[in-house]
Amino acid sequence: MAGWLRRTLADPNIASHLLADEGEVVIDEVRHHWVVYWRAAAELVVGGVVFVLFVLGPVQIGWLMLSLCWVLVAHAGWLGLSESMDRFVITNMRVFRIQGVFARSLATMPISRILDITVEKPMIGRLLNYGHFVFESAAQEQGLRDIRYVGSPDERDLTIQRVVQRSGLRRSVN
Repeated sequence: MAGWLRRTLADPNIASHLLADEGEVVIDEVRHHWVVYWRAAAELVVGGVVFVLFVLGPVQIGWLMLSLCWVLVAHAGWLGLSESMDRFVITNMRVFRIQGVFARSLATMPISRILDITVEKPMIGRLLNYGHFVFESAAQEQGLRDIRYVGSPDERDLTIQRVVQRSGLRRSVN
């Protein structure tokens, strides 16, 4: 039961979205940088503090403290799981993003449609080695325009540029 629950809720099952019969292979599967989990961690800490208040506090409001503790811990778990399920995948044919826990969404862009990639690195992102991708293509309104909190953004940008170059969509400079 626990294995089924983990496979169903905690794994986006990237392999099921690949065009394996066409030779599509994963080049890089990008998870969010660890910094996105700060809010879930903070809620978990506050839930722990509320639990201590439940144990040490007056009996009359114990039910309220325990309820608040469970709500905070459950919401922290939901935030962490939601961030964990948001994946950006680079293959030899396309890039796609899959997200969602119960309801899933998939946004895909063929490598040939990528016109430009902007890598934005805020100051804290430069210190912690994360950044945000902004993809520009012919279809501007799409689910792949902004990919936020990408770890090692410069290396990931080079990976995408290599895939585009190897696909023959850009001329080599000799």
